[in-house]
Amino acid sequence: MRRRCFVNFNGKTVLVTGGTGSFGKNFVRKMLELDVRKVIVLSRDELKQYEMSQEFTDPRMRFFIGDVRDQERLNRAFDGVDIVVHAAALKHVTACEYNPFEAVRTNILGAQNVIDAAINRGVKRVIALSTDKAANPINLYGATKLASDKLFVAANSYVGDVGTKFSVVRYGNVVGSRGSVIPFFHKLRNSGRLPITDERMTRFWITLDQGVQFVQDCLGRMKGGEIFVPKIPSVKIVDLARLIAPNCRVEYVGIRPGEKLHEAMITEDDARKTVEFDNYFVIKPEYPVWLDEHESEYYGGVPLHERFSYSSHTNSHWLTDEEIIEYLGEYA
Repeated sequence: MRRRCFVNFNGKTVLVTGGTGSFGKNFVRKMLELDVRKVIVLSRDELKQYEMSQEFTDPRMRFFIGDVRDQERLNRAFDGVDIVVHAAALKHVTACEYNPFEAVRTNILGAQNVIDAAINRGVKRVIALSTDKAANPINLYGATKLASDKLFVAANSYVGDVGTKFSVVRYGNVVGSRGSVIPFFHKLRNSGRLPITDERMTRFWITLDQGVQFVQDCLGRMKGGEIFVPKIPSVKIVDLARLIAPNCRVEYVGIRPGEKLHEAMITEDDARKTVEFDNYFVIKPEYPVWLDEHESEYYGGVPLHERFSYSSHTNSHWLTDEEIIEYLGEYA
C-alpha cells in the first residue's frame, strides 16, 4: 500500500536533478510509494543511472542523461514536469576551491538554467537544496550556494502568468552521506589513528530520511521565495570519533582551508526576517513583490528576537551518546 503524504502528488510528474546521489535515491524511493504519474532522474553519470535502474524497476521511472549546465537539455527534460527538486551540485569544499569556475558553472549558472527551464516549461513547484555553508560563507562552495539561494528566491519575481513557485531548503550534514566525516572515521577505525581538525568543532546533523521528509513537507508549505530551515540537533566531532573508533588515538591536525569551527543556518541578519515554528524556521523573502498583501502574511510563526542566530555550537538540541549511536546505524 502506498503511503499517503500531506502533499498531493497524485498524478504528478516529479523530476530530481542529481537524482543518483544519496538524497536523490532516497527521495525517489519515497515518491514511488505515492501515486505519482512519473519520476524522472536527471544526472550526468550513466553508470550510476544504470546501477540505479537495476534497483528501481518501477515502470514509472525515467532516466535522463543530462547536466544542469545544459539549458537545452533541461528544457527537454522538464517538458510535462509538475515538480522539480534541484539536488545537483558540486559539493566538495576542496574540489570547489581548486576548480572554482567549475563550481560556479554548476552551482550558480546551473541554478539559473534550472530556473529558466522551469519557467519555460510551466513547472508548478521547484525546491532547491541548499547547505548550512551558504550562511556567512567562507569557502567557494558556500558562496556559490548562497548565490544559488538568492537566484531561486528572486526567480519568483519574474515568473509572470506561468505561476511557477521557487523555494529553498537549507540543512546541515547528512548522516553517512558520501564525503561526510562518518564513513571517513569508520574507514580508519582499525588503523589506530584518527585525524580530527579541532576538538571544539561542532556540526548540525540530519538523517537522510529526515531530510527527504522535510523537503516533501516544504513542497506543500511553500508559497514561493522562502528558505526553509529544519530544527535539527548538533554534535561535537570529537564525540562522533569517540563512539565510532573508541580504540583510536586522536590527532588534532588543524582546521583545513575553507573550514569553519561551527556552522550556522540562520545568521543574525537573516533572523530579522525569520519566523519560528515548532519544528522549523522560515526565512521570509526580503522583497516579496510577487505576493499580494494577504499572501505575504500567510507565514504565521513567531518572529525571532534581536541578535538571534541558529548555529551548531549554540544550538539547544545536542545529541546524547545513545542518540549518536542510533544516528550512526551501520557505522556504529
